[in-house]
Amino acid sequence: MAINDPYWPRADVWLAQEADDAQIRVVGVPSSSASLSLSRADMTPQAVRQRFSRFSTFHGEWGIDFESVTVYDEGNWPVSPLDMYEMPNRVEALARELPETPLTLFLGGDNAITRPLVNSFGDLTRVGVITFDAHHDVRTLDLGPANGTPIRGLIEQDGLPGAHVSQIGIHSFANSRIYRDYCDDQYISVATVADVEKAGIQNVVSGAIERLLARCDVIFVDVDIDVLDASLAPGCPGARPGGLSLRTLAEGVRLCASHPRVRAIDFVEVDAQADINGLTLDAMAHLVLAACAGFTERI
Repeated sequence: MAINDPYWPRADVWLAQEADDAQIRVVGVPSSSASLSLSRADMTPQAVRQRFSRFSTFHGEWGIDFESVTVYDEGNWPVSPLDMYEMPNRVEALARELPETPLTLFLGGDNAITRPLVNSFGDLTRVGVITFDAHHDVRTLDLGPANGTPIRGLIEQDGLPGAHVSQIGIHSFANSRIYRDYCDDQYISVATVADVEKAGIQNVVSGAIERLLARCDVIFVDVDIDVLDASLAPGCPGARPGGLSLRTLAEGVRLCASHPRVRAIDFVEVDAQADINGLTLDAMAHLVLAACAGFTERI
């Protein structure tokens, strides 16, 4: 049982405030029917909320406290029973119905939710996408809109220009030459883990945002937790050795959330059932809260 210390405000208490004038909106999207690897990512939105009691609202290294930021938790959308063909239409419709909020945080769920969430913004010729991901997510669509296809689906079927996509954290042995060539052909910007280590996460993220601002009115950020090193994310089926550190990824998420053109961020690909001692759930919770901290730098 958590100690009720009035001088140590907890993130779960903050999330429960149900503010009518929410600056941040939180939505659970519990879908895993489109996962290429067997996954119970549909269990994750609720599981990660339960980890918030372990965290405060103050980031001691950044000197940021988001306790005064207003928030509304919409709970979980009823999409878990839907198959990979039904889910996207329902998620897009629900996203379009959300009240306008400066920043919406979506708790997934697998990466198949990203495509309908991006589509909910409407005219994709004015939308930019930043992905933190081990993978390009440009597999062919032969087997349907699975969690390995959202970027290809957005480009080939939905009208998102490839130049509106910036990918950060691409891993070493997690993709194929054919899919990298596809990214190059579509003018997708690709920054590998090595690029991040060389240039620094601040420069990489700032460059990605600047590139998209010249083309886009709004930016959607997709945070696939498998971009982390596998040792930090045992609950991610797609995680591999050699990924980003949690500190590096958190700084990248913070930088994105601090920019007013970033309207939404999703956090995906954690299988709560496969996690070990809550390690990956804690990592995901940390990243969600890093976004909340970053948002305070707007106001």
